[in-house]
Amino acid sequence: MLDHLIKGATVVDGTGAPGYVADVGIRDGRIAVIADPGTVREEAVTSEDAHGRILAPGFVDPHTHYDAQLFWDPYATPSLNHGVTTVAGGNCGFTLAPLNPARPEDADYTRRMMSKVEGMSLVALEEGAPWDWSSFGEYLDALEGRIAVNAGFMVGHCALRRYVMGADAVGGQPSEQQMAQMLALFHEAMEAGAWGLSTTQSSTHSDGDGEPVASRHAKPAELLALSRAVAEHEGTQIEAIVAGCLDQFSDAEIELFVEMSATAGRPLNWNVLTIDAAVPERVPRQLVASERARKTGGRVVALTMPILTPMNMSLGTFCALNLIPGWGEILGLPIDERIARLRDAAVRAEMLRRADSKEAGVFRRLADFGRYVIGDTYSEANEGLTGRVVRDIAAERGQEPFACLVEICANDRLRTVLWPMPTDNDPDSWALRAETWRHEDVLLGGSDAGAHLDRMCGAPYTTRFLGDCLRGRKLVGLEQAVKMLTDDPAQLFGLRERGRVREGWHADLVLFDPETIDAGKATLVHDLPGDSPRLDSAAIGVNAVWVNGVEVIRDDAVTGAVPGRVLRSGRDTRTVATK
Repeated sequence: MLDHLIKGATVVDGTGAPGYVADVGIRDGRIAVIADPGTVREEAVTSEDAHGRILAPGFVDPHTHYDAQLFWDPYATPSLNHGVTTVAGGNCGFTLAPLNPARPEDADYTRRMMSKVEGMSLVALEEGAPWDWSSFGEYLDALEGRIAVNAGFMVGHCALRRYVMGADAVGGQPSEQQMAQMLALFHEAMEAGAWGLSTTQSSTHSDGDGEPVASRHAKPAELLALSRAVAEHEGTQIEAIVAGCLDQFSDAEIELFVEMSATAGRPLNWNVLTIDAAVPERVPRQLVASERARKTGGRVVALTMPILTPMNMSLGTFCALNLIPGWGEILGLPIDERIARLRDAAVRAEMLRRADSKEAGVFRRLADFGRYVIGDTYSEANEGLTGRVVRDIAAERGQEPFACLVEICANDRLRTVLWPMPTDNDPDSWALRAETWRHEDVLLGGSDAGAHLDRMCGAPYTTRFLGDCLRGRKLVGLEQAVKMLTDDPAQLFGLRERGRVREGWHADLVLFDPETIDAGKATLVHDLPGDSPRLDSAAIGVNAVWVNGVEVIRDDAVTGAVPGRVLRSGRDTRTVATK
């Protein structure tokens, strides 16, 4: 007997082939039958009429930070609501394991680092996860059987360094003995199911003490030694971040990516390729790494978001503004002192000068304050400003836009929510995106879901992209769009029997209405441990989501089932060839 029968859906199977109408039956977590409508004779416990709906494979998000959130939110919301059935975590060199049991203080260091570098609520980290593991395998075991999504995790370079080197991981170099211990620890993690190595050398990544995170101190020899270790385990790969990911790679960064991938004989993916027609040289420069890698037996894959992710800013809390060179030291001051400094015209002039300099790189666009929209306000003085553009308010008041914005924020003691209007929302940029998506080494993704919780909401990129493909810009056809969200990332990670609607494969499925699928406006909610805030977004037009054959979402509400699996390298992933 079938567990469930979906009747008359238009199946878009993830391969890019044309959709077709069929009945699809689920049994024991697998797709048991795909047949012409009305021809399935086997009885089903439950069934539904899905005429006019699209049935697709569950979406695969290749870059998330759900490592902690899954402990207090096993549904990985809002990703699961938006059809994501498999998430890749442990990215950017940051994981919650391994933790050295001889140093209990390492857990506190890790929490503070994750709070600073990934914008996670410190209270939620402290109260929402058990922190009772030591090895990476114990961390995976702690999630087993209690999650609603499928989740696989890279092991973070920073955690490996911290476990072996302690405080010397920041600023120090491993001895020969420590390097051997780090490699042994890494092998142990991959044997337990880690998907491979994640690492960062990005200049924007600092720990809770404001120091460069541990992996930023690693020299190429250390990174290549870890890459060689990746090669010894089935179904593994590399994820890496360098400073040039935010703008344009240096020759040394390109060479590092190429060497790491070729040494491992595994794909290396990086996050995130930003596409802006105003900077036409960026995309070709970033894809040089992919071209060189293929010539040396490696593969370098760029992740890129297919939507513009709204990101709120604030002068009161950590956000991207503090990453502008010289701004962090001002925005890190106590509130009263910060307001005083921001009201100083000379200080503002120097901040704007630094923001407009070459060293600011991709962050230069954040300093066009006339293009900001005022979000939530908290004082009587700012009543009526929500939704207005700063340049219009500044013109009315006869002020320079940054000075105007500072006064607005000062009235709210810097709590004012600010929404920067994107600078890359023009037709030429969208045309360039469509062209770039066709590149063999470009993959959709980079949501950062689970991180920067009160600043951005990238998780709904799946439904928003599909809505755009069906009813908006229509830059990609439906079948290709579904393939880009399902089979493409599944193939990159070597997921076994996931990413397609095929008989015998795991029943990770999403059923949606092509006439309405979309994502709702991001709204701030307070549902994290400690009443901490995060941005959430409703899924529109998603009728149901199944993970391993069990319904987990119905009409944007979780069902309470937790059929997800911790996907372990080798068992659940196969090795992906780089040629």
